[in-house]
Amino acid sequence: MSRYYYDLHIHSCLSPCADNDNTPNNIAGMASLCGLNIIALTDHNSCKNCPPFFEACQRYGIIPVAGMELTTAEDIHVLCLFEELENAMSFDSMIGRRRMLIKNRVDVFGNQLILDGQDNIIGEEEYFLSNATDVSIESVIKLVSVYDGICYPAHIDRQANGIISVLGTFPEIPNFKCVEINRPEKQEEYTQKYGLSDKQVIISSDAHYLTDIRDKKNYFDIDDEPYSAAMVRKKLFEILR
Repeated sequence: MSRYYYDLHIHSCLSPCADNDNTPNNIAGMASLCGLNIIALTDHNSCKNCPPFFEACQRYGIIPVAGMELTTAEDIHVLCLFEELENAMSFDSMIGRRRMLIKNRVDVFGNQLILDGQDNIIGEEEYFLSNATDVSIESVIKLVSVYDGICYPAHIDRQANGIISVLGTFPEIPNFKCVEINRPEKQEEYTQKYGLSDKQVIISSDAHYLTDIRDKKNYFDIDDEPYSAAMVRKKLFEILR
Protein backbone atom coordinates (compact mmCIF):
# COMPACT_ATOMS: atom_id res chain seq x y z
CA MET A 1 0.00 0.00 0.00
CA SER A 2 1.18 3.51 -0.81
CA ARG A 3 -0.15 6.82 0.50
CA TYR A 4 -1.62 9.15 -2.12
CA TYR A 5 -2.38 12.72 -1.10
CA TYR A 6 -5.29 14.20 -2.99
CA ASP A 7 -7.38 17.24 -3.84
CA LEU A 8 -10.47 16.31 -5.84
CA HIS A 9 -12.00 19.77 -6.28
CA ILE A 10 -9.98 22.33 -8.24
CA HIS A 11 -11.16 24.94 -10.76
CA SER A 12 -9.28 26.19 -13.79
CA CYS A 13 -9.56 29.50 -15.62
CA LEU A 14 -12.53 28.03 -17.46
CA SER A 15 -14.69 28.55 -14.38
CA PRO A 16 -15.96 32.15 -14.33
CA CYS A 17 -15.18 32.56 -10.64
CA ALA A 18 -11.62 31.23 -10.90
CA ASP A 19 -8.45 33.23 -11.46
CA ASN A 20 -6.99 33.35 -14.98
CA ASP A 21 -3.70 32.13 -13.49
CA ASN A 22 -5.38 28.79 -12.77
CA THR A 23 -4.11 27.21 -15.97
CA PRO A 24 -3.67 23.43 -16.24
CA ASN A 25 0.12 23.70 -16.01
CA ASN A 26 0.03 26.15 -13.09
CA ILE A 27 -2.42 23.92 -11.23
CA ALA A 28 -0.26 20.84 -11.76
CA GLY A 29 2.85 22.78 -10.74
CA MET A 30 1.27 24.12 -7.56
CA ALA A 31 -0.11 20.69 -6.69
CA SER A 32 3.39 19.28 -7.06
CA LEU A 33 4.78 21.95 -4.75
CA CYS A 34 2.06 21.09 -2.22
CA GLY A 35 3.07 17.42 -2.28
CA LEU A 36 -0.17 16.16 -3.85
CA ASN A 37 -0.28 12.94 -5.87
CA ILE A 38 -3.86 12.85 -7.23
CA ILE A 39 -5.86 15.91 -8.26
CA ALA A 40 -9.17 16.42 -10.05
CA LEU A 41 -10.14 19.29 -12.31
CA THR A 42 -13.78 20.17 -11.64
CA ASP A 43 -14.88 23.26 -13.52
CA HIS A 44 -18.46 24.47 -13.37
CA ASN A 45 -20.64 22.50 -15.82
CA SER A 46 -17.73 21.82 -18.18
CA CYS A 47 -14.82 19.41 -18.72
CA LYS A 48 -13.28 21.29 -21.64
CA ASN A 49 -9.97 21.98 -19.87
CA CYS A 50 -9.55 18.37 -18.77
CA PRO A 51 -7.53 17.24 -21.85
CA PRO A 52 -4.78 19.87 -21.33
CA PHE A 53 -4.97 19.19 -17.59
CA PHE A 54 -4.10 15.54 -18.24
CA GLU A 55 -1.12 16.64 -20.32
CA ALA A 56 0.09 18.99 -17.60
CA CYS A 57 -0.26 16.43 -14.83
CA GLN A 58 1.74 13.90 -16.82
CA ARG A 59 4.63 16.37 -17.01
CA TYR A 60 4.59 16.81 -13.22
CA GLY A 61 4.13 13.14 -12.37
CA ILE A 62 0.66 13.71 -10.88
CA ILE A 63 -2.31 11.40 -11.42
CA PRO A 64 -5.15 13.43 -12.98
CA VAL A 65 -8.89 12.85 -12.59
CA ALA A 66 -11.34 14.41 -15.03
CA GLY A 67 -14.34 15.95 -13.36
CA MET A 68 -17.04 18.58 -13.30
CA GLU A 69 -18.83 20.55 -10.60
CA LEU A 70 -22.39 20.17 -11.85
CA THR A 71 -25.09 22.62 -10.80
CA THR A 72 -28.38 20.76 -10.49
CA ALA A 73 -31.82 22.17 -11.24
CA GLU A 74 -32.15 22.88 -7.50
CA ASP A 75 -28.93 24.94 -7.60
CA ILE A 76 -26.99 22.28 -5.66
CA HIS A 77 -23.34 21.68 -6.52
CA VAL A 78 -22.46 18.04 -7.17
CA LEU A 79 -18.96 16.78 -7.97
CA CYS A 80 -18.88 14.35 -10.89
CA LEU A 81 -15.66 12.37 -11.39
CA PHE A 82 -14.74 10.03 -14.24
CA GLU A 83 -12.15 7.29 -14.39
CA GLU A 84 -11.64 7.79 -18.14
CA LEU A 85 -11.10 11.16 -19.84
CA GLU A 86 -13.16 10.08 -22.83
CA ASN A 87 -16.19 9.46 -20.63
CA ALA A 88 -15.79 12.87 -19.02
CA MET A 89 -15.79 14.54 -22.43
CA SER A 90 -18.91 12.62 -23.47
CA PHE A 91 -20.59 13.73 -20.24
CA ASP A 92 -19.50 17.30 -21.02
CA SER A 93 -21.21 17.14 -24.42
CA MET A 94 -24.43 15.85 -22.86
CA ILE A 95 -24.47 18.52 -20.13
CA GLY A 96 -23.85 21.15 -22.81
CA ARG A 97 -27.31 20.33 -24.16
CA ARG A 98 -28.89 20.63 -20.70
CA ARG A 99 -27.55 24.02 -19.68
CA MET A 100 -29.49 27.26 -19.61
CA LEU A 101 -27.62 29.40 -22.13
CA ILE A 102 -27.11 32.90 -20.78
CA LYS A 103 -24.33 35.05 -22.19
CA ASN A 104 -21.42 35.43 -19.80
CA ARG A 105 -20.72 38.96 -18.59
CA VAL A 106 -16.95 39.09 -18.53
CA ASP A 107 -17.02 42.46 -16.77
CA VAL A 108 -18.90 40.86 -13.85
CA PHE A 109 -17.91 37.19 -13.77
CA GLY A 110 -14.57 37.13 -15.56
CA ASN A 111 -13.30 35.12 -18.50
CA GLN A 112 -14.06 31.46 -19.20
CA LEU A 113 -10.87 30.39 -20.97
CA ILE A 114 -10.29 27.14 -22.85
CA LEU A 115 -6.60 26.24 -23.15
CA ASP A 116 -4.33 23.73 -24.84
CA GLY A 117 -1.64 21.61 -23.24
CA GLN A 118 0.84 24.50 -23.32
CA ASP A 119 -1.60 26.92 -21.62
CA ASN A 120 -2.30 28.78 -24.87
CA ILE A 121 -5.81 30.19 -25.14
CA ILE A 122 -7.66 28.33 -27.90
CA GLY A 123 -11.19 29.46 -27.11
CA GLU A 124 -13.57 31.03 -24.63
CA GLU A 125 -16.89 29.72 -23.38
CA GLU A 126 -19.50 32.21 -24.52
CA TYR A 127 -22.27 31.25 -22.11
CA PHE A 128 -22.15 31.58 -18.33
CA LEU A 129 -21.13 28.25 -16.82
CA SER A 130 -22.19 28.50 -13.18
CA ASN A 131 -25.96 28.65 -13.54
CA ALA A 132 -28.26 25.66 -13.04
CA THR A 133 -28.74 22.83 -15.51
CA ASP A 134 -31.98 20.88 -15.85
CA VAL A 135 -30.48 17.83 -14.10
CA SER A 136 -32.34 17.10 -10.87
CA ILE A 137 -30.65 15.96 -7.67
CA GLU A 138 -32.78 12.80 -7.79
CA SER A 139 -31.49 11.80 -11.22
CA VAL A 140 -27.82 12.78 -10.97
CA ILE A 141 -26.37 9.48 -9.70
CA LYS A 142 -28.05 7.45 -12.44
CA LEU A 143 -27.08 9.97 -15.10
CA VAL A 144 -23.39 10.07 -14.10
CA SER A 145 -23.23 6.28 -13.86
CA VAL A 146 -24.18 6.03 -17.55
CA TYR A 147 -20.73 7.53 -18.21
CA ASP A 148 -19.06 5.20 -15.67
CA GLY A 149 -18.58 8.10 -13.26
CA ILE A 150 -19.27 8.70 -9.61
CA CYS A 151 -20.78 11.77 -7.97
CA TYR A 152 -21.36 13.25 -4.55
CA PRO A 153 -22.52 16.58 -3.06
CA ALA A 154 -19.89 19.30 -2.91
CA HIS A 155 -19.03 21.42 0.16
CA ILE A 156 -22.02 20.31 2.24
CA ASP A 157 -20.76 22.53 5.06
CA ARG A 158 -21.24 25.75 3.10
CA GLN A 159 -24.30 27.92 2.61
CA ALA A 160 -23.80 28.67 -1.07
CA ASN A 161 -25.02 25.76 -3.23
CA GLY A 162 -24.58 23.15 -0.49
CA ILE A 163 -27.15 20.35 -0.46
CA ILE A 164 -28.01 20.86 3.22
CA SER A 165 -28.43 24.63 2.93
CA VAL A 166 -30.66 24.22 -0.13
CA LEU A 167 -32.81 21.31 1.07
CA GLY A 168 -32.61 21.93 4.83
CA THR A 169 -31.37 18.39 5.46
CA PHE A 170 -29.32 15.62 3.88
CA PRO A 171 -31.73 13.45 1.86
CA GLU A 172 -31.83 9.66 2.10
CA ILE A 173 -32.56 9.50 -1.64
CA PRO A 174 -30.51 9.55 -3.75
CA ASN A 175 -28.13 7.39 -1.77
CA PHE A 176 -24.79 9.18 -2.13
CA LYS A 177 -21.85 7.06 -0.96
CA CYS A 178 -19.59 10.08 -0.39
CA VAL A 179 -19.86 13.71 0.67
CA GLU A 180 -17.41 16.56 0.40
CA ILE A 181 -16.49 18.74 3.36
CA ASN A 182 -14.62 21.97 2.66
CA ARG A 183 -13.64 22.76 6.25
CA PRO A 184 -12.22 19.67 8.01
CA GLU A 185 -13.06 21.06 11.45
CA LYS A 186 -16.75 20.68 10.50
CA GLN A 187 -16.55 16.97 9.71
CA GLU A 188 -17.56 15.61 13.12
CA GLU A 189 -20.33 18.18 13.59
CA TYR A 190 -21.95 17.47 10.22
CA THR A 191 -21.51 13.71 10.50
CA GLN A 192 -23.37 13.61 13.79
CA LYS A 193 -26.00 16.27 13.05
CA TYR A 194 -27.04 14.86 9.67
CA GLY A 195 -26.45 11.15 10.19
CA LEU A 196 -23.60 10.76 7.73
CA SER A 197 -21.63 8.03 9.50
CA ASP A 198 -22.24 5.66 6.57
CA LYS A 199 -20.79 8.17 4.06
CA GLN A 200 -17.17 8.47 3.04
CA VAL A 201 -16.03 12.03 3.69
CA ILE A 202 -13.82 13.64 1.06
CA ILE A 203 -12.01 16.82 2.11
CA SER A 204 -10.98 19.04 -0.79
CA SER A 205 -10.07 22.67 -1.35
CA ASP A 206 -12.54 23.90 -3.99
CA ALA A 207 -9.58 25.96 -5.18
CA HIS A 208 -10.38 28.97 -7.36
CA TYR A 209 -6.91 30.48 -6.92
CA LEU A 210 -3.54 28.75 -6.95
CA THR A 211 -3.02 29.77 -3.34
CA ASP A 212 -6.22 27.91 -2.37
CA ILE A 213 -4.61 24.56 -3.15
CA ARG A 214 -3.68 23.07 0.21
CA ASP A 215 -0.53 21.30 1.31
CA LYS A 216 -0.74 17.52 1.50
CA LYS A 217 -2.87 16.27 4.37
CA ASN A 218 -5.79 14.16 3.14
CA TYR A 219 -4.95 10.84 1.55
CA PHE A 220 -6.00 7.40 0.36
CA ASP A 221 -3.91 4.29 0.95
CA ILE A 222 -3.85 2.46 -2.39
CA ASP A 223 -2.36 -0.86 -3.46
CA ASP A 224 -0.41 0.33 -6.50
CA GLU A 225 1.54 -2.73 -7.63
CA PRO A 226 2.29 -3.12 -10.49
CA TYR A 227 2.27 0.66 -10.79
CA SER A 228 0.58 2.70 -13.50
CA ALA A 229 -1.34 5.97 -13.27
CA ALA A 230 -4.38 4.33 -14.85
CA MET A 231 -4.33 1.51 -12.31
CA VAL A 232 -4.05 3.90 -9.35
CA ARG A 233 -6.97 5.91 -10.74
CA LYS A 234 -8.96 2.67 -11.11
CA LYS A 235 -8.23 1.72 -7.48
CA LEU A 236 -9.25 5.23 -6.36
CA PHE A 237 -12.62 4.82 -8.04
CA GLU A 238 -13.08 1.45 -6.39
CA ILE A 239 -12.60 3.20 -3.04
CA LEU A 240 -15.04 5.99 -3.92
CA ARG A 241 -17.68 3.53 -5.10
